[in-house]
Amino acid sequence: MAGAAVERRLADIERRCRGGLDTTAPGTDILGRLRRVVPAEAAFFATVDPVTLLFTSATAEDPLGPATALFLDNEFGRADVNKFAGLARAADPVGSLDRATDGSRTDSARYREIMAPLGLGDELRAALVTGHRCWGVLCLHREASSSGFTSEEVGLVRRIAPVLATGLRTAVTASPPSTATADPDGVGLILLDATLRTVSMSPEAEHWLADFPDHDRQDAGRLPVSVLAAAAGPVPSTVRVRGRSGRWIALHTSRLGQQIGVVVEPARPAELGAVLLSAHGLTDAQTRVAALVIRGYSTRQLVDELHISANTVQEHLTAVFDKFGVRSRRELVAVVLADLPRFA
Repeated sequence: MAGAAVERRLADIERRCRGGLDTTAPGTDILGRLRRVVPAEAAFFATVDPVTLLFTSATAEDPLGPATALFLDNEFGRADVNKFAGLARAADPVGSLDRATDGSRTDSARYREIMAPLGLGDELRAALVTGHRCWGVLCLHREASSSGFTSEEVGLVRRIAPVLATGLRTAVTASPPSTATADPDGVGLILLDATLRTVSMSPEAEHWLADFPDHDRQDAGRLPVSVLAAAAGPVPSTVRVRGRSGRWIALHTSRLGQQIGVVVEPARPAELGAVLLSAHGLTDAQTRVAALVIRGYSTRQLVDELHISANTVQEHLTAVFDKFGVRSRRELVAVVLADLPRFA
């Protein structure tokens, strides 16, 4: 009976993913359904920019929320086991802390410095990968006094992870047209110190941030996790975030002395093109070729830019054409440009 119940719950998650996920607030729904399959005392879920792997929205349950800055510092600034970026590149994108440390949890700085003080024990992490791209990440936590995740539970998350990834990817490509009207006036600027505390924020930035998903803020008055993740990650970088209105917003980070500046503005078509290409399941190499083709590069320019042969260029282009259902560069550009208004 227990096996049949688990299968029904997994089927329910699959149906939910096929029916379309809301990329502005997927975490609460997904985590609620997943924890009926794999019990956990706390959970974290985030959508990610498939190009940079930085978080674009996040849901963190107590007691994880108040420790967001510590988790971001560990994720983007420290060496540790089962980092999301590593899982996204690994043959197996799912792993538990106990297995990664052979049962010696204190080998992990994340456990010693963050999880243990919060009363947490084993954690089960997954990168949600499909079509060579990661579209989200999740983490389930057990209490320190409870046993770790079993091999069967790890296997269940491994089984459902690509289904969740496909649901997130589909939500990006099939999202409804924006309901937004005019963009807020001007480009916004946020200044953060080395601990990710806000030093100053322009009125334009406040207007832009009002469009960010409410669940992305762990506490009243806090910056969205997507902004904190962009500042904690590699600098400079660019992250694309979909607002509640449906519009796409770009975050550009740069270092200003001891501070980090985050520019907030409408995402440009070229930036959204990278997301669109990723959403069609292109490999990294195919995405690089397609992105340059859209910018008008010839085969000779592609060879010089990417340091590959003309035959390799043609192989990548053939694969790109097949995935987009087109037969020429002109048709590829037309399809991508036709889709971009949905992303703007």
